[in-house]
Amino acid sequence: MNAEKVAFGFFILFAATLNFGFVIGDIDNPAHHNHWELFCAVAVNFVATALKFGDRTHIGAIHLASSLVALLQLIAATLVWFFADQANRAINPADMASIVSLACGALLANIVSVVIMVVETTMQRR
Repeated sequence: MNAEKVAFGFFILFAATLNFGFVIGDIDNPAHHNHWELFCAVAVNFVATALKFGDRTHIGAIHLASSLVALLQLIAATLVWFFADQANRAINPADMASIVSLACGALLANIVSVVIMVVETTMQRR
């Protein structure tokens, strides 16, 4: 078993599941979306993105692109949360809907990454 491939798969799946966990709930209800879960999703996506650097294949480039999209979407969601919280001292439903919408875009990019990983794994020959 290749430890590098295990870590790669772990972080890709972990990024997707954390992102999914944050997105689940009413889109405009701040009580359904934890800021620490968003922080963890950003952190794990950073690690997943770092693991994708160095792969010189075409599939590796698509992996990296999907990871960068997810990371940018999550960073944008974090910035919206930060500035909305600073301005209002509480997150209103419209701001939360924007945050969750950005995180949904990141979830789609993470799903693409997981699908690519599964397809790449099934195409490998021993």
